[in-house]
Amino acid sequence: MATTTKIKPRALVRASGGPRYAVALAVDALGTGLLRPFLLLYGVTVLSLSAPVTGVAMTVGIVAGLVCVPALGRWLDRGARSAAVAASMLVRVVGVALLLAAPAGHVSLFVAAALFLGIGNQAWPAAHAALVATVAHGRERDAALAAGRALRNAGMGVGALVATACLAGGTTAFRALAAVTGLTYLVAAALVWSVHVHAHTAADSTEDRGRGDEPAPRTRTLLIANVVYVFCLNVPEIALPLVLVTQLHASPVWSAVIFVANTVLVVILQVPVTVMMARFSQRTALALAGVVLSASYLGFLAATSLGHGWGAPAVAAVSVVCTLGEIVYAGSATALVTHLAPAHVLGRALARFQLSTGFGLAVSPAVITTLAARGPAALWGGLAAATLVSASAVATEKDQGAPLSGYRRKARAVS
Repeated sequence: MATTTKIKPRALVRASGGPRYAVALAVDALGTGLLRPFLLLYGVTVLSLSAPVTGVAMTVGIVAGLVCVPALGRWLDRGARSAAVAASMLVRVVGVALLLAAPAGHVSLFVAAALFLGIGNQAWPAAHAALVATVAHGRERDAALAAGRALRNAGMGVGALVATACLAGGTTAFRALAAVTGLTYLVAAALVWSVHVHAHTAADSTEDRGRGDEPAPRTRTLLIANVVYVFCLNVPEIALPLVLVTQLHASPVWSAVIFVANTVLVVILQVPVTVMMARFSQRTALALAGVVLSASYLGFLAATSLGHGWGAPAVAAVSVVCTLGEIVYAGSATALVTHLAPAHVLGRALARFQLSTGFGLAVSPAVITTLAARGPAALWGGLAAATLVSASAVATEKDQGAPLSGYRRKARAVS
């Protein structure tokens, strides 16, 4: 297979779904950054709910979103692409509307809002990956997926900065941010809908009839490994702030610096690193990501042993290595799923992968905090060992057949 060695912006935009779709992603990410990081504060500050109640409501939304993912996979396998992405955005519009309609102290409306927001947030990654896999192929598809992640991180980062600057306005500012978020989701959904991408399905032709009943390829090892891999996404947000503040007694500023650096590095390096890794297979790249992440976890263990003074700067330096591992993981994991899955079961394969990702993100805070309470060796040693085992399992797993080369993915031209 030919590898992609250069980044051509126009070709990358086209492979990512076209200019309108790229604008839609940016608008959607901007709106997500305005509200998503501050949803807990919205419940506590605007609706006067207790922090535990607000947290439970948000958890219910995440779980409900995961429950709906299999249905999304079946819809994608019937050919939905831009319609599925637009639906994931419109569902969040409903969530924001319920949030704005909720009076102070009204728990049920906040729960309903969190429910719709959770469904949209969980549905979007699989729907987006399916759309990109329909309009692009091979390494061009991998680069397009990476570009989407970089663009989304950039938009969310800008949105979060704008929201942070507005929070001094109190309740009025929170409601205004929510309203703007709902508007951005609506605009993004309209833009995505206008792209009109629909995949050719097995039921659309006689030669492919009967393939629609074939199951998605068994990737149990990959899915289990992904649960462990995805812990890396919560290391900058949960593990490092916890370690820096409670164990190293460092200023919270270090946590903020690491988080900002992580975001900037992902935006700048996600596409170039993914393109550079095209010389390896997706499976090899994913295994390598596990090795890099494991090395960074051991680096954190060594850094925390330095204690107060040098500990915080050392942790910040090692976090760069962790971010590089995260970038390689993000650029290869979804790409591997789209490579392994035949087109007629791509939706179900992506849905299963999203379930493993969502489960890992849901349990990682509890696992990280529990291990951290037992000391740095338990936290970083445990994460390093588990990730290294996962990387080994990914590297040695046998692919069960190749994608059906005769199966066609057909989509209307995008603009």
